[in-house]
Parts: sequence; structure tokens; C-alpha cells
Amino acid sequence: MVAILHLISLVALSSLASALPTPLPNLKFPPIVPKGLVCRLPIVQRLLCPRTTTTGLIVNTPIGTAHGSVDTSAANRFAVKYAAAPRWQNPSPVTAWVLPNNATDVTALPLACPQPGLDDSSFSEDCLSMILYVPNNLPTTPVPTLMWIHGGSFIVGSATGPGLDGSNLAVATNSIVAVVQYRLGALGWMQPNGGTNLAMKDLMAAMSFLKVVVPSFGGDPSKVTIAGQSSGANMIRALLAIPSASSLFQNAIIQSDPMDYGFLNPGAQQTMQNYFNGLLTCSKSDTRCLNSLSLDTIINAQMNLFENAYTLDPSATQAEPMRPVRDGQLITTTLDSSSPFPHVSKPILVSTVLNEAALTIYGNFDTLPEAAFYPVVNATFGSPRTNVIVNSAFYNDANLLAEGVTIDARTQLETLGTDYIWKCSSWTFARNWASNGGQAFVGMYVVGASYPGNDAVDFCTQPGSVCHQDDIEIVFGTVPSPTTAQASLTTEMQARYASFMRTGNPNPSGSSLAHWGAAGTSNVNAILLGGSGMVPINACSPSYWGQQVLYDYQTFGI
Repeated sequence: MVAILHLISLVALSSLASALPTPLPNLKFPPIVPKGLVCRLPIVQRLLCPRTTTTGLIVNTPIGTAHGSVDTSAANRFAVKYAAAPRWQNPSPVTAWVLPNNATDVTALPLACPQPGLDDSSFSEDCLSMILYVPNNLPTTPVPTLMWIHGGSFIVGSATGPGLDGSNLAVATNSIVAVVQYRLGALGWMQPNGGTNLAMKDLMAAMSFLKVVVPSFGGDPSKVTIAGQSSGANMIRALLAIPSASSLFQNAIIQSDPMDYGFLNPGAQQTMQNYFNGLLTCSKSDTRCLNSLSLDTIINAQMNLFENAYTLDPSATQAEPMRPVRDGQLITTTLDSSSPFPHVSKPILVSTVLNEAALTIYGNFDTLPEAAFYPVVNATFGSPRTNVIVNSAFYNDANLLAEGVTIDARTQLETLGTDYIWKCSSWTFARNWASNGGQAFVGMYVVGASYPGNDAVDFCTQPGSVCHQDDIEIVFGTVPSPTTAQASLTTEMQARYASFMRTGNPNPSGSSLAHWGAAGTSNVNAILLGGSGMVPINACSPSYWGQQVLYDYQTFGI
């Protein structure tokens, strides 16, 4: 039987200790004009380098004039290319303000990075772009910037994905919102010569770009918060594990990260790299041949790897085989319970949703008898983890069975998948963070807005269900015709994000919102987002997941 729980994260397919940026390893950054360097120093910036905005749609930056377009009555939009990258090479920061894809129309949005499921005209390999959303009436005091990293299992998604218009979020938080793109799939993760983490380097180039330009828009380059959902959240966790990225951002927001998977280790990456290279008609050192390959050829080989990676190395998973690699050079720690946790200091927000696993479980099975529970779990976990799980009161409905009640095993599997891939693994991460010097604020969404595509699964349209991705439009304030509960939660989360971006604390000063306490080393103090009170601990006790039942990253030693 297919190890169905390893497919759960596929739901994402539906959709400077100083103010100066730190260069990426092995990247040559061209010199910035002296005025640009000077104006990135906060004190000088406030006194001698005021914003040089000509109008709301024309902004002079250290790398040229930015031309924007009206996005809403309260905010403007600036699409821009932040870096260039020849195929399978490190990104090079731009030295001039350039519209994406050689566009001349300032209203044009960037094409997506190459990915399956899109017409070739919808994507471009020249895709390292971002969209800045800037409120019309920012104060004279520099404001923070939020950089959003989209999800999509590392193989799909873009800055123009559903619900990702950042205008409402920017206006509500009185900040600049930047939604970024990065290389996907094989182009971002499977460098034939054995290099790793190109997509991570893209994000570092994006943050370096923001450090240069946001002062011109009214932003404070020392207050950059990175945020993202699903695989985008996974990349944020990877950025937290990159020492050379630390000076590029201040705080981090992690939404629905499948932390159970862990980062790939070099051995698993090499196994997959060898397989991928074997699908190509070029040697790994023949740059001319590799550059001549069509995107369709690369994507076809990528999807072949995607479908078979789990059989090559189980730690790859069936859901996110191409992902950040703990290479010891860029990413230097596992940042989980499989190795010593480093000292940390940045404040983080960590959230999940009520029914993370529902899209996969209810999307793959119309019904599932109780008798199927054991074989499905065993196919995923093997022994002895399966015996501990099926005999646990957390997932065993023996009392109901004894009473002759018919049980749909999908209910148990959804709870199990949500716990081990997302919720409990996130809580373990928060405890580790708190135990090693950092502050972590943990929450779970019990109100959501059905993300486009989620309505294909009936369970996700039922009252009270909150499926993977259903937090996105809440945060961005892009829910169509929101209910009172949705509108209230959007207002709350945007107020909390505004506070967190400025102070590292999601409790706005003087607010009537319920207090959100930081996680401790045992109790993570997770709050209900959209409800009142605390999230029940249940199986997320420190003595169960990670102890009695090991996470995948512990089981596979990654």
C-alpha cells in the first residue's frame, strides 16, 4: 500500500550585525554607489538622506528610478527584478532597477519560475523577481518590511499566486510587503555539478536587495521580517540555520512548515543528484550541453525524480524530495532534535492550522474502514513506530469499536498526519528554540478561509474545517466576502504581525487582544487563532512525539 502519509504535504501543489548586507558565499557583489552605502546607515538615513520620492509611483533608489503602478486606492505596487542567474549558477544582484522579464509596462507582473502544470508562456527562467507593496501614506519614521516566501512543495508557486496581493497587509501593518520568487524544482535544488541550495541563495540575494532599496520607499533596512507558508516556511527555517544570512533579517514567521521531514543530508542529496543527472543527456561538467536543454526536458526529468525519490532514499519523502540541504557550508545545522541545537536569539512566530492533513487524506479516500488504519500507518512508519501509534489513546478508538460504532479511519489518519508532520514537530521546534535562547510564539488557526482549490475536497468546505493553506488569505486580508469571524481574525493577525515586525512581540501595546505568551521549554503556550484559550496538548506532549514515536528526521538520521 502507498505510504499515504508521506504524500500529505503535496497539498501545497494546489495552489548585517550592521546595516550593510552580507555578501553570499562565493558571490561577487558589485560595488554600490557611495550615496547608496551611506544612506543605508540608519542614523545617516534619517538625518541626511530623506526619501527621494517624486510621486507615489516614482521613487529614486540607489540603483535607479523605480516606477510603480496603483494596486489599490491605499497602496502602490512595484514589480522588480532583484537578481540574475544563469542556469544552475549562483545569483548575481542587479545593479540597476529593472522591470521583470524585460517589461516596459510598469503594470506588468513577473512571470513565474519554470514549473509543471503551466503553459510555457506563463513562466521564464529569468524569474528572480519580487513585488513590493507600499502604502501611499507612510510616516516619516522608517517602517519595517515583511518579505513573503510562497509555498508549493518547492516545485510550484509564484509571487502572483492566489491571495498574495500584499496591499491590504501593507496598509494594515503600516509596512512594506515584498512577495518574492525563487528558482523551483531541479533548477533551484539539483545543480548537476553537485552544488546545493541555489534557491536559498536566491532568497539571500532578495534580502540583500531589500536592504539597498527599502530606505528609498520609507523602509527601515534593519527591520526585515521574513514570513512564509508550507515549503516557504521550510525555507525560512533553513534561513535560520544559515549563519551568513543572520544579518539580513530580524524576525521570522513560520506558517505550516512540515518540520517532520527535516533538511536533506548530503548523502540523500547526492543519491538524488546522481539519479537526476542520469536522466539528462549531458555530463555534469558540460555547461554548453546543460544550457542547451529545453525547460520541458528539465521539468520532465525533475518530475521523474519527484515521483521516484522516495524509493531511492526514504528520507527524501514523497512530498518534498527537493528541499534545503544541510551541506555544512551554507546550512550548518539540522535545527531539530537530531543534533545539538545551536544558540539562537531571533524572535519567531510558529503556527499551524487545525486540519493540515485533511486535503490529502480526504482527497485520496472517499471512505476508509477502520481495518485500513493499521496497514496505512504501517506502510508509512514501519515497526516499531506503528505499534506505538495504533495502541495509543491519541489515535485508537477502541472504546467506540467495542460499542459497535462504525469508524471512518480517515478521521484518525487526518489527526495523525496533522500531528506528526506539522503540529507536534512545530511544537518540538518551539521548545528547542526556547531552550536555546530564543523567543517563540506558537498558535493554531481554528478559523480559516478556503484557499482556491481546497474546495475540491468536501471536508475542507465543511463548517469548522481549516485545511492547509487556509491561513494565507486571512493573513493577507484577501478573503473574498469575509465572514465576521474571518474579518475579525484578519484584523487580529495583521495587528499582531505589525507589532511583531517592530518589537519581536505579537502583543500590540494597549490592545484588547488576548495575551500571546511565549513558548517555554516544556509547555509551548499555543493559542487558538480565531478562538479563545489554549490549544489542547494531546499527542504533542514532549514525552510522546520525538520520544516514544520518533519523527522522520530522527528515524532517518538526517
